[in-house]
Amino acid sequence: MIRFLTDRALYEAVLRDAVPEAAEFVWLATADLKDLHVPAGRRAEPFLAVLAGLLDRGVAVRLLHAKEPGPRFRADFDRYPVLLERLERMLCPRVHFKCVVVDGRWAYSGSANLTGAGLGAKSARRRNFEQGFVTDDPGIVSDIAETFDRVWMGAHCDACGRRAHCAEGPANDR
Repeated sequence: MIRFLTDRALYEAVLRDAVPEAAEFVWLATADLKDLHVPAGRRAEPFLAVLAGLLDRGVAVRLLHAKEPGPRFRADFDRYPVLLERLERMLCPRVHFKCVVVDGRWAYSGSANLTGAGLGAKSARRRNFEQGFVTDDPGIVSDIAETFDRVWMGAHCDACGRRAHCAEGPANDR
């Protein structure tokens, strides 16, 4: 199955349906990372609460992003100690692709960053115009996961020329 989605449907497929159901791992890549909130009953909660819940359940989470998030994100991050303990996070200034891989069996790839206006729960009047696709096709999921993994493991680091701008992380510990 491959489904092309836009706008609010992206949020529903990725953040409401797929990510919270992960059983083994979630890999997230984004160029921009902001204080993203998602509905939780009649209110909203930081998406970081969802990630903390996954980590508490033993799901491995990797977050690959291009720049440091803002102060509101960092304040929310500090509210969930499990994120500091178990979230695998790496900053790579060359990352511009956006993807989510869940359990190696489902993936999203498209234009939306992990922001409220991108994949978040903002109203139609405050959202970006986004598009992407979700799939459970094994070959496509594998290709998306391989792209993520090559960056994560540092396959491009030697030729990149931006190493001085990278934060500590798995690919930067060489």
